[in-house]
Amino acid sequence: MSSSKYLAFDFGASSGRAILGSISNKGISLEEIHRFTNQPVDLLGHIYWDFPYLFDELKKGISLTVKKGIKDISGIGIDTWGVDFGLISKDDQLLGNPFAYRDSRTDGIMERAFELMNKEKIYSYTGLQFLQFNSIFQLFSMVDENNSLLKVSDRLLFMPDLFNFFLTGEKVSEYTIASTSQLLNAEKKEWEKAIFDALNLPVEIMPEIIKPGSVIGKLLPGIKSETGISETDVIAPACHDTGSAVIAVPATTKNWAYLSSGTWSLMGIEAEQPIISKDTLDNNFTNEGGANNKIRFLKNAAGLWLLQRCLSVWKEEKKNYQFEELFNRAKEATPFKCLVDPDDPLFLNPPDMPAAIVEYCKRTEQAFPENVGEFVRCILESLALKYRYLMDTINLLKGEPVETLHIVGGGSLNTMLNQFTANATGIHVIAGPAEATALGNIIIQAITKGDLNSVEEGRELISRSTELKKYFPEEKETWEEKYQEAKVIFN
Repeated sequence: MSSSKYLAFDFGASSGRAILGSISNKGISLEEIHRFTNQPVDLLGHIYWDFPYLFDELKKGISLTVKKGIKDISGIGIDTWGVDFGLISKDDQLLGNPFAYRDSRTDGIMERAFELMNKEKIYSYTGLQFLQFNSIFQLFSMVDENNSLLKVSDRLLFMPDLFNFFLTGEKVSEYTIASTSQLLNAEKKEWEKAIFDALNLPVEIMPEIIKPGSVIGKLLPGIKSETGISETDVIAPACHDTGSAVIAVPATTKNWAYLSSGTWSLMGIEAEQPIISKDTLDNNFTNEGGANNKIRFLKNAAGLWLLQRCLSVWKEEKKNYQFEELFNRAKEATPFKCLVDPDDPLFLNPPDMPAAIVEYCKRTEQAFPENVGEFVRCILESLALKYRYLMDTINLLKGEPVETLHIVGGGSLNTMLNQFTANATGIHVIAGPAEATALGNIIIQAITKGDLNSVEEGRELISRSTELKKYFPEEKETWEEKYQEAKVIFN
């Protein structure tokens, strides 16, 4: 195989990157071409994504690739976070900036939706975890408030679909991103009309669903002219970032689970079919589409968002901590001084995260953190114990214990959290690759173009190309004791 080059755009909820991937028999190498911030904008009490800015950064990523002397690339693939969407008019105009999922418009909306179709019925169709910001509730909130944009909308496009539309002119939705909406029938892999009818949602604006690995189209002439890129296919990877990340899990054994660790924590397994039952509903587990004809059976939980928000507050206070300093202070802090449930609604989007943690500790009659090291240790210990809670639930629902946990994504670089996770779960943890999302994106593109034959071949190539770090459980008795205490607040 001669070296082929692919461009992966990975849009996260706080930043985005353009990553150039070179793939050959020797392995896969990545080069970051462009990095940019993704900062939601608050306008009149609502939170939006600045889509024109983000699309401009996408074009800059293509232009910078060309300036490096690389005009001929085999494909371009885009992945983003899930659930959010934009609306397109009949004359192909973007109808306002897309709402951000942390916007307050969905506060209390689930309960109103359940008056029209109960949660058991919705779950029986979709198998999706209930979160107030899921697309179903965002769209229902617009219907509920008689939003004027819906009246002139021709298509609803999820975030990666929106970027693909302005690159190619094609209005389609990739399966893995569509599966995050709670509007898709998990078994049939098509929009569930019964949900649209019950909630009075406009099914006519929903796009055609395409498979991951589909060639969406060629770049529009204006894009080629502006960036200088040659004729290039825009390929749908797993357009949901977690879907791409799971493709890059370098698993070589059976009975493994993954943890996509970043702003959010997504822990789960690959399943052959959706797992939909009263038990999975009661435990609020989700069945999302995978790019390799699998189902991502997982739980979406809070992640390093708590630490990120603390850092933002400290930065405003002119305290610019480096990560090494933070973790050194955390090592010196008293272990298990306090624990929080990272998924408590208090932590969804507070203006002051350290204050929210203190408030939680006081509410639960615990000592509270009093310095930076104690805040960091509280967050990391709480996350690790929550991972144990999720792992126990997966084992119960799966009926067979997980033996190895693969941690991928940016959080895989957090050595303290990784060790805490091994301690809490009591199993072998393998961390890496950090750039799982970009790698998974590129793997699917390469399969489409015939440079790879299968996901399994791609995973094997990643395992040969990436340095992986292993962690083994320590202090088992102490962590087990603290887990039994933590289960009280997690239940």
